[in-house]
Amino acid sequence: MSNIREAVMDLERHAAEQGWDRPLGLYALVPTAELLKAEPGLADLLGLDAPADPDELTPVEQEALPDGVTLEDALGSILWPEDVAGCALVMERLVVKGSDETLAAGEDPVAEGKQTEEIRMVAGVMRDGARHCAMRMRSHDSEDEVLSGPDLIPALTSALALTLDLDEADG
Repeated sequence: MSNIREAVMDLERHAAEQGWDRPLGLYALVPTAELLKAEPGLADLLGLDAPADPDELTPVEQEALPDGVTLEDALGSILWPEDVAGCALVMERLVVKGSDETLAAGEDPVAEGKQTEEIRMVAGVMRDGARHCAMRMRSHDSEDEVLSGPDLIPALTSALALTLDLDEADG
C-alpha cells in the first residue's frame, strides 16, 4: 500500500508554512524511487542520500487550473497518465458552520446571514484506491488540531479518483 497518508500530511504542512489565502494547488503523486530513476539530479534537490523507500511519494505541483472554470469542470477534464500513481488537491473554502455547504465565489456570508469557517482541505487518492484527507480550520490553526482520515472529504476524493480513471463503484 502506498504512503498516501504521509504525502497528504506533508502537503498540509507545506501549505500551512505558506500561510492562508493561497490559490488551489493540484499535484501529481509519483513514486520517489521512479522519479529519481528518471531524473537522478533531483536527489540533491530533494536532499536524498539513500535510495528512496519504494512506497515514498513525491508531490509534483501542476500548473494552475484555468481561470473561470469551476473545480468540477476542471477535474472532469483531467486524466492522469499511467506513470502518475496518484493525485492530490490543496484548497481553501468558506463553509457554513454546522453544515457541509460551501459558499459560492462572491457570495457574501454576512448578507446571507450565515456564519462561516475558513478551512484548508488536502485530499489525495492513489490508483490502488487508497485515499487520505486533512483539514485545518483557520480559527484552530495549529498542527495538533488538523483533522485527518481516509473518509473526511468523500466528495473531493471521489472527484479526484475519477481523474485517475478509477471506477468509484469499485472503490
